[in-house]
Amino acid sequence: MARVLMVVTGADSLVMADGSVHPTGFWAEEVAASHKVFTEAGVDVDIATPGGVQPTPDQGSMVAPFVEYLDGIADVLAKPLVLGDVSIDDYDAIYFPGGHGPMTDLAKDKDVARLLRAAVDQGKIVGSLCHGQAALLSTAVDGEFAFVGKRLTVFSNAEELNGGTGENTPYFVETRLRELGAIVETGAPWSDTVVVDGTLITGQNPQSSADTANHVVAALR
Repeated sequence: MARVLMVVTGADSLVMADGSVHPTGFWAEEVAASHKVFTEAGVDVDIATPGGVQPTPDQGSMVAPFVEYLDGIADVLAKPLVLGDVSIDDYDAIYFPGGHGPMTDLAKDKDVARLLRAAVDQGKIVGSLCHGQAALLSTAVDGEFAFVGKRLTVFSNAEELNGGTGENTPYFVETRLRELGAIVETGAPWSDTVVVDGTLITGQNPQSSADTANHVVAALR
């Protein structure tokens, strides 16, 4: 049976451009819809966070039916694996849901970078959603970026400005990825958009959650 490591942000806030603190976390739909797709397809899913902290949902995302689904996996979310103890050797894919939280922790986490580099080296599937693509930034060290020249999508600057955290956003993930050499392809704001480049599978926004996970399932098969 295929196994997916779902890496969820442990951050519950984001420091904005003006120095204010914005409460955040993971986006409920992206965790719930993805987890549902995986489990219904018979895929084993382990959830891990930096330090094994219990992840915090962004309260703005806590709407039906995703709240109910998260309630059903509350025991799993309460005791995630410690990211530093995890090896990519035990999984067929690694998957990053979003929410603004990854911009705080996953974007600079050394264990995220370790897992992603190993996944790329071993040809494992890398799936990511929305702001989850901030995790890819962790691999940018000493002028090298693990996803140079790779086609991907991400929560777009247009979406950030018009429905995200706006002009006060501390940095734009789309812009950072472009600057590092990724080939960013975004659809219309809030469209269900998935980009597949080999073993890299990315979704643009919460609306792309189920499709992104379904593409990962198809690749696992």
